Amino acid sequence: MFELNGRTALVTGAGRHVGRRIAEVLAEAGAAVAVNDIDRGRAEETAEALVAAGGKAAAVPGDITDPATVRAIVDRTGELLGPVDILVNNAGIPVGGSTWGAQFGDTSPDDWTPLIQLNVLAVLHCTHAVLPHMREQGYGRLIHIVSDSARAGMPGLAVYGAAKAAAAAFSRCLATEVGRTGITSNCVSLGTIPPAEAPPEVLRKLARGYPAGRTGTPDDVAPTVLWLASAEAAWVTGQTVSVNGGWLTT
Repeated sequence: MFELNGRTALVTGAGRHVGRRIAEVLAEAGAAVAVNDIDRGRAEETAEALVAAGGKAAAVPGDITDPATVRAIVDRTGELLGPVDILVNNAGIPVGGSTWGAQFGDTSPDDWTPLIQLNVLAVLHCTHAVLPHMREQGYGRLIHIVSDSARAGMPGLAVYGAAKAAAAAFSRCLATEVGRTGITSNCVSLGTIPPAEAPPEVLRKLARGYPAGRTGTPDDVAPTVLWLASAEAAWVTGQTVSVNGGWLTT
């Protein structure tokens, strides 16, 4: 089950953390993986590591908030690995982190723009670019990484949460448009997935709010993406799957 031989996946923000683990798991399942990251070095290092592990992969770095760049990335993926069958819209944190955690009243429109561009417009650009091939072949998997901040009020995440909520609404509406063409569109909603370098005391504090007793890791996320990318999830569309250690149970 869940094998992806003969499929090509494009994963955005795949140079590190959650995106990298998603790329690794998809490659292990047999997919050819196009590794996108705004940082060329990260994209190339990740793609090289996938190939060294026996997978098929290529780096396709670039800024996915620019529609022309997205078209070039999708075309390059087709040249190197084949047309995109699986899209994972994972990238979500702008370069520099924007005003992550700041109270909304202390921010300005200039602070909002990077979060909206990456978490809404880039999702639209990437999805729009891969749809023609998916429609033509009658198969496609669109997977969008969103956040529980889109469903529950969290201080300091007003704009980020709004952007992720928009992506989730887009996914649901799109599912109703493309379902009869063999394409599914789903979201994976994440709880806290701290970076590997997070201090232990911070992790312990964050873990108190989770019924599972800990925060998440990229290893918790990637298998859900693999399932949604597979043929076995053909009857799952328009859904938001929570991977959050039980933090939000509604």
